[in-house]
Amino acid sequence: MTNGYHIVVCGSVVPDPLQTLEPVSTPTGPALKNEMMLPAVLDPWAAHALYEAANLASKVAGSKVWLVSVGPKAKLQQVMMTIAQRVSFELVPVDASASGFADSHSTAALLAEAIQSIPGLDRARLLVFGGWESASRGAGATMQLVGERLGILDQFQGVDQLRVLDDAQPDGSFEVLERIEGGRHQVSVCAGPPALLGWATGNLPEPRNNPQIGMANMRTVMPALQKAKSLPLPAGGLHFLSASPPKQQRQTRVVKDLSPAQIAQEIAEWIGK
Repeated sequence: MTNGYHIVVCGSVVPDPLQTLEPVSTPTGPALKNEMMLPAVLDPWAAHALYEAANLASKVAGSKVWLVSVGPKAKLQQVMMTIAQRVSFELVPVDASASGFADSHSTAALLAEAIQSIPGLDRARLLVFGGWESASRGAGATMQLVGERLGILDQFQGVDQLRVLDDAQPDGSFEVLERIEGGRHQVSVCAGPPALLGWATGNLPEPRNNPQIGMANMRTVMPALQKAKSLPLPAGGLHFLSASPPKQQRQTRVVKDLSPAQIAQEIAEWIGK
């Protein structure tokens, strides 16, 4: 592709998965206990999408990467100090709640609006990347809704690989590997942008920290965070009756002199229940 791609990655911040998360009820709905005090990371699914975007941009001359992220400015700044050292991108922040209890329609509306507001974005070169799933917004529908709002019909979910077919067809077409049942991949060929890809884990390693890339990124990240608009994230009519961590259940019996066949039968009956 002669002009390169305009790649927009959608990704939010989530609490560090090593932390203990406890849901609580608040006047505005369910939330996490001490959420603003928890260390945050870039959503692991979105991180794969970002690394794949940077890899694609490095192979196709003229390409550019944007990261559109919905989350509190303080958390975004904390996470960008690390992520900005790994790949080159331009941040488009939206100062809003990063709660996993947010409605996917409302989240998709904010993301689509932010994408449409990017100056100089060429729809004819547009690829929208994001996580196939999410560590917090795990509705499994947010990226599809973003694509619908942007009028993108070519959508691929559970993507593990994208290969540009410029050698054979210099028109921006590419081959996509999507996960399907049975541990196999479905191979599709897309004629070119615009397209939306929801990434699985891919096959790229996590990039190493590069202070030079970090310094270059932070020149634009900090001004973007300062200018970020604070927007509400409505529930969209979504209501939660309760939110609680899963309860541990342990049922133990000490029985002697059972044969292996009897133990296996008892286990099979327990599973059947």
